Amino acid sequence: MENQTQSILTIEQRKKISMTGVESVDAFSESRILLTVGGVRVTIEGAHLKVLAFSQGSGNFSAIGEVSLLRYGSAKGKIGTLFK
Repeated sequence: MENQTQSILTIEQRKKISMTGVESVDAFSESRILLTVGGVRVTIEGAHLKVLAFSQGSGNFSAIGEVSLLRYGSAKGKIGTLFK
């Protein structure tokens, strides 16, 4: 059995997002934040997004803004093809 880090996601009123188990913040802008969590790409989209904090040591991440979409993986990945 592999040692997997647990990830917890909290979105408060679509204005604040917190996540644990984040390995890296790969890119960010006011409209999109790209994270890696457990080897999987996580995309957060919205408006006026701003990264508040990220600790690579603990994996804690937080951001504010108008969150409109959260996607794990890509549409072409295993999850996307699973439901076709």
